[in-house]
Amino acid sequence: MGHSSAMRAVLMSLCLTCAASSAVAWDLRAGDQVIDPATLPGQELTFYDDGVSRYSAGGSYSYTYSAENGGGTAFGTYAAQPDSSVCIAYRNGFSRCDILVRNGGRLILVTEKGERYPVRP
Repeated sequence: MGHSSAMRAVLMSLCLTCAASSAVAWDLRAGDQVIDPATLPGQELTFYDDGVSRYSAGGSYSYTYSAENGGGTAFGTYAAQPDSSVCIAYRNGFSRCDILVRNGGRLILVTEKGERYPVRP
């Protein structure tokens, strides 16, 4: 019974994450082409503020802040969602979903709030 209720809690959490992600009305712009999150494992994305997102093949995620933003690294896990977004669950309990798009040859991370962060080539 303990395993069953633990499994139910995990599945419920995953379902809530999926529901939250699919409910997002992504602020996409003309020319945005959504990137398939299946291409993320093994990728490292460096942003113009020198922050670096790392997506491991095993589902681990880390974000290393630039020296100007205090340095340090936040760790967690990531999962692709049915709407092509990627949801990250940080070890500190914080979570968020983003979607990656390509527009005009540039890769851009778009947050749930509509913020756009271009990735360095």
